[in-house]
Amino acid sequence: MFPEKLKKKIDDRITTNALRQLGDQNDLIDFSSNDYLGFSSSKIIFNNTHAYLKANNIFKNGATGSRLLSGNHNLYHVVENKICKFHNSDASLIFNSGYDANIGFFSSVPQRGDIILYDEYIHASIRDGIAMSNAKAYKFKHNDLIDLEKKCEAERSKNSEDTTIYIVTESVFSMDGDSPDLTTMSQICKKHEALFIVDEAHAVGVFGKQGNGLIQHLKLEQSVFARIITFGKAMGCHGAAILGSNILKQYLVNFSRSFIYTTALSPHSLATIKWAYKQLKTSNLKADTATQKLKKNINFFKEEIKKNHLEHIFIESNSSIHCCIISGNKKVKLIAEKLKNHQFNVKPILSPTVPKNQERLRFCLHSYNLKEDISNVLKLLAKLLSK
Repeated sequence: MFPEKLKKKIDDRITTNALRQLGDQNDLIDFSSNDYLGFSSSKIIFNNTHAYLKANNIFKNGATGSRLLSGNHNLYHVVENKICKFHNSDASLIFNSGYDANIGFFSSVPQRGDIILYDEYIHASIRDGIAMSNAKAYKFKHNDLIDLEKKCEAERSKNSEDTTIYIVTESVFSMDGDSPDLTTMSQICKKHEALFIVDEAHAVGVFGKQGNGLIQHLKLEQSVFARIITFGKAMGCHGAAILGSNILKQYLVNFSRSFIYTTALSPHSLATIKWAYKQLKTSNLKADTATQKLKKNINFFKEEIKKNHLEHIFIESNSSIHCCIISGNKKVKLIAEKLKNHQFNVKPILSPTVPKNQERLRFCLHSYNLKEDISNVLKLLAKLLSK
């Protein structure tokens, strides 16, 4: 017997064309994955990871336990130190995923009586972490710093000096591909004595001199209380890390439940992260590498948007993510299916993942996308929309 309440929720999704289903791997032209630099299929990273494990006599398939029990193998120290140096951070703590990192941070750090001000388009994992917190949370309008400042002033005026205010945003938003004015946000935080938290999931590997992310590119490392970085996007592997002070790391080790009560990552996962960073650093020292190709493809995609007169429906973005607003779940799914029939894998993003009437096609760009394919997919999109 399946509960009727649950069946109704599924039926409602079917009625609104919002039912999620698992797809199959395919050989379509990739405009949907987060593998921005092609690192997930890099033979160099794969071979170096294997060679490193073999050379260091590491032949384990699993970590055997949580990091506080038996799973804190030496590779954690090696990789966390490497992450600190690369991202100019005092400390880093690796989590099993970006979701785990955000759940672990927001459920444990903000305390009862504290205030969280978060961008209304913030990622679901942060919202879930906030929901588990004892702090009060309020959203501000997307990338609207006037609204943010008003809310800061209001909260400061009615709360005690003991109240900590946390301001939360993403450096690149996963559903829009746009970025906030991080420099001004950091100034607002300083003015109101708030702690600044930035999720850099979609910025690492794409922005910054060596792919370090937008916070370092803007030299804001010392203005941020915590950065969340993930390895499942441009790094092409798995896991995440929270960057911050040594005392923040100590606190998370003691109070972050998604860190404490889970089996640690395997040595193979850690070694892959290590060599992905090595590849990223090398990639930024040479000409015509994955990083350079990605930047060229982003610029070319933007040129083709203008060429096909599609600027009015695309959200402005300088990132790997470019979104085309097509209202209605039924319509956006139909357009995506027609693109798929021409071998283009572009995912429709449906409500309730995004607000109703803000449904969209989400184009993810990569170093390995061909200019011919970029031109053709946007020409076809323009043709389909004109009908």
